[in-house]
Amino acid sequence: MSDNPQYWPRLIAFVDMDAFFASVEQRDRPEYRGRPIGITNGRTGTCLITCSYEARVFGIHIGMRLRQARQLCPGLIQVPSRPERYAAVSTRIMEVLRRVTPDVEVFSVDEAFLDLTHCQKYWNRPPGVMGKVIKELVREASGLACTVGLSGDKTTAKYAAKQQKPNGLAIIPPWETRERLKDVPVARLCGVGRGIAGFLARRGALTCGEVARLPVSVLGDRFGNPGRRVWQMCRGEDSAPVETRVAPPKSLGHGKIMPPDTTDRDVICMYLVHMAEKLGARLRQHSLVAQQYAVGLRTQEGWIRSNRLKTTFPTNDSRDVVELCNRMVDECWRGEGVFQVQVSALDPRPARGQGELFTEEETRCHRLNQVMDEINDRYGEFTLTRASLMQRSEMPNVIAPAWKPYGHRQTIVPTAGRETGAGSKSPPGKKRG
Repeated sequence: MSDNPQYWPRLIAFVDMDAFFASVEQRDRPEYRGRPIGITNGRTGTCLITCSYEARVFGIHIGMRLRQARQLCPGLIQVPSRPERYAAVSTRIMEVLRRVTPDVEVFSVDEAFLDLTHCQKYWNRPPGVMGKVIKELVREASGLACTVGLSGDKTTAKYAAKQQKPNGLAIIPPWETRERLKDVPVARLCGVGRGIAGFLARRGALTCGEVARLPVSVLGDRFGNPGRRVWQMCRGEDSAPVETRVAPPKSLGHGKIMPPDTTDRDVICMYLVHMAEKLGARLRQHSLVAQQYAVGLRTQEGWIRSNRLKTTFPTNDSRDVVELCNRMVDECWRGEGVFQVQVSALDPRPARGQGELFTEEETRCHRLNQVMDEINDRYGEFTLTRASLMQRSEMPNVIAPAWKPYGHRQTIVPTAGRETGAGSKSPPGKKRG
C-alpha cells in the first residue's frame, strides 16, 4: 500500500456506459423514457442488439430474438439502430475523458480504460472523488449515465464496474484485490475464453483463488503470455497497460448478415459487392492498399472460405476485389444456402504513391474513386455507387467490437456537415485521403 492512501501505486478506471444504444434513444426520444425498448439492426431486424433496463426486468437480454422478447414483454417497443448517432455520442464521451487524463484506451464504443496513476497529484482528490468527476463529465457531455470501476489494474476495474451497473461507482483498492477476487469464477473475468477456462476446470481451478495457487508455469507452458496474464489477473496483478495507440491493422474486413438460406447467386453476389465497395472505400480512406484478400460465405454447415486470393498488384480499387468475389463464388460455392458474407483484406499496407497503385490506363479509375469518395464523405455512404447496388440491403451498418473514434477502426463515420440525431451535430470527422 502507498504511504499516502490517497495516492495509489497504480490507479485504473473503467468507464462503462449503461445500456448505451437504448439510453441514447431514450434521451433523444422522450416518449421512450421509462419504457421497455429493444434495439434491432433496422426495422426488419429480428435479433436484439441491446435493450433498455426497463426491458431487462422481463428477462429480455442482448441477442434474444425479437419474437421471444415480445412473448416476455408484449409492450416492448422495437427501435431501429442508428449507428452514426451512437458513434457521434461515443466520440464526444471519449473526447471528454481525455480532459481527465491523456491515457485513455477506447475499449469499445461504450467502454474505456483510463490510467489515472500519473495525474493523481494533479487532481489531488481521492480515487472515489475522481470516479464521481468522471461520471459527471460523461453526463455533461452526453446526458447519459455510466458506471465506473476503480482498481489497480484493468481486469479488476472492469470486474468491479460490472458488479455495480447501472449508474454505479465501484472501488476495489489494489491491496484488497486478491482477497476480493478469490471466490470469483475465473470465467467471469474479461478475456478468459472457453479454452483457458476449460483447461483450468479440468485441473480443479474454477475460482480466481484456485488459479492463483497454481504455479504460473501451468498456464504459461500451455498458453504462453496470454496464460501468464490470466494467472496475474486472478491474483489482482494484471500488468497489461492502458493502450493509447491503435496498432497498425493486421487485416481489414466487412461482413453482413443476409436472409437465411439464400441460394440466389445474384443476391449473394450483390451482398459481396456491397462489402467489397465498403472495404475499398475504407482502404482509400486511410491511404492503404492490399494484395491478398479473403472471401467467405457462411452456411448452416459452417464457412465456405477462399483465403489468399491475390490481385495482380496491391490495390484499393473495389472493382479488383469484386472480381475476386465472383471468382470465389464460381470456384467454391455449390448452391448451399447462405446467411452471411465476409470480405477481408489480409495484408493492408500504406500506399507509397500513385506509381505503386496504378498503371497509366488506371489513372481515370483512380480519379473516379476520388470523386465518389468525396461525394459520399459529404452526403453519406453510397450516395454515389454502382447501379448493381441500387437494391442492396437497407439494414444499417453495425458498430464492430473493435470500433474506435479515430484511425482505421473508425468503421462508422458520422456524415460531415449534417446532424446525426435530435439536437446534436456530429463532430468533425477525418476526411478520406
